[in-house]
Amino acid sequence: MLEKGMKAYNFTLNDKNGNPVSLSDFIGKKVVLYFYPKDNTPGCTRQACAFAASYKDFENKGVTVIGISKDSEASHSKFAEKYSLPFILLSDPDLTAIKAYDVWKEKKLYGKTSMGVVRTTFIIDENGYIEKVMTKVKPDTNAADILELLNTAK
Repeated sequence: MLEKGMKAYNFTLNDKNGNPVSLSDFIGKKVVLYFYPKDNTPGCTRQACAFAASYKDFENKGVTVIGISKDSEASHSKFAEKYSLPFILLSDPDLTAIKAYDVWKEKKLYGKTSMGVVRTTFIIDENGYIEKVMTKVKPDTNAADILELLNTAK
């Protein structure tokens, strides 16, 4: 897993409209990069809606919020429209960034083992270095926890 102080892996993935977006596009801005398992599932929806509710606070701090899952651009488009998500959602069907950030893990649910995205958030500084890695994040409090960190990091 990438750790604090390491250079963040640069990637280029398509957004919900099919436009390519690279992490390097945001050099000079702080980025909250969060990986989540699947659009329109209960936890992922709560997490996305919490980011949407706090979006103005992130904007006021000059922070870009980016969510990544392996869902398609069309799925992201419907998800963003359904819940009025104002931030960037990137599609990673080939698991390029997901594997580079080491969030593709073995998961166990009801005794069944499968591979999937483990909910993880990275805070990346203005120079493209990882400032904080948050593992096992809670969907309901992830956005608020990050804002609290950003407020105390002054």
